[in-house]
Amino acid sequence: MTTADGNPVRVGVFGLLGSGNLGNDGSFEALLGYLGAEHPKAVVDALCGGPEVVERRYRIPATRLHWYRGEYRTATRAGAMAGKGLGKLVDAVRTAAWVRRHDVVIVPGTGVLEATLPLRPWGFPYSLFLLCASGRLFGTRVALVGVGADAIRDRPTRALVRWSARLAAYRSYRDAPSRDAMRRMGVDTARDEVHPDLAFALPAPRTSVLPGPVPSPRGPVCVGVMAFHGGNDDRARAEEIHRRYLDGTIRFVRALVEDGRPVRLLIGDEVDRPVVAAILDAVDSPLVTAAETASLADLMTEAAAADAVVATRYHNLICALKAGTPTLALSYAAKSDALMARMGLGAYRHPAREIDADRLLRQFRALERRSAQLRQTLAEQNRVVARQLAHQFAALTAAVFPAAPASGHAHPHPHAYREAP
Repeated sequence: MTTADGNPVRVGVFGLLGSGNLGNDGSFEALLGYLGAEHPKAVVDALCGGPEVVERRYRIPATRLHWYRGEYRTATRAGAMAGKGLGKLVDAVRTAAWVRRHDVVIVPGTGVLEATLPLRPWGFPYSLFLLCASGRLFGTRVALVGVGADAIRDRPTRALVRWSARLAAYRSYRDAPSRDAMRRMGVDTARDEVHPDLAFALPAPRTSVLPGPVPSPRGPVCVGVMAFHGGNDDRARAEEIHRRYLDGTIRFVRALVEDGRPVRLLIGDEVDRPVVAAILDAVDSPLVTAAETASLADLMTEAAAADAVVATRYHNLICALKAGTPTLALSYAAKSDALMARMGLGAYRHPAREIDADRLLRQFRALERRSAQLRQTLAEQNRVVARQLAHQFAALTAAVFPAAPASGHAHPHPHAYREAP
């Protein structure tokens, strides 16, 4: 696609991409697939957390999100604190200059409007606000596409998130609770739509095209783990929450091994590796192995080869559900509950904050007893999700991409987001 003057559309992609989180990168990959199919002439680059990784893996130009390289390290010395403070001012100028060079900037999925994990207002929320404010200032359309949100208690974080959403030219959400949360925080969401998470647009693994492996009493189980310490409001109890989560997960894995089940441990972020190491150390058995996964495609392949999946991270759940494998969620936020309900597995949830290994094992066995039926349910729901995502991408094209029909007048898509006054 080109602009009205015949130049290629300049598309910027913004987010914590290339930083070790497989879910963030998976949403990015889904967006790149859409751009390649629908806007092949677009010139694409990124403002992101891991520019070296993005340039090497996706072969597009990338700029570092933060001027100060120690942004995500705790500042305890005066020099580091001064560097962070100066970085906030420099980033305002850098972000504005980057946004100004583009016709469209897209924030692809992920929980950019939520605080279900520990979050400081002057970190990513501030960066997102700079992006959306710069878009409004320079007339660059900023689109928040299939993003996650929740009602945030911390006042500075809530204000930055609310104004970011208000200043965006287009908004859509990955679930209804996200849209409801933004409405409760004072954003007019009457014209905002809900679509499945962008990661569902990634290709399914070949092994999941068929109904899947026949479950057996000794078949493999994937257990997706997380460096879980609670949410933004749980900082005082973070270590207690983490210890309880880890202990419950270890007891569950040990029970599977005692039943003779092979267990594959999965991660969704580099920060999860110590959890894997702790489980391997605690459950000393050749039946427990750790999968090496570098993408959501790798996670889907692992899930497709398993009889069942028990997972915590949101995008681990997506990969298992997309692969069509019966899945039990160790749920830590409303987004997990909404995802499981959307895919017809709402009954198979267990609280990540309060893991009861005995009850979890009973739920797991109930899941496996209905394995054949649940695989059919997932196959049907994945077809529905594919249609819904096709609508998401059509709405995005109509809402934010420049159109230059022969008459010279653009005709908006009937589902295009119109900015609230």
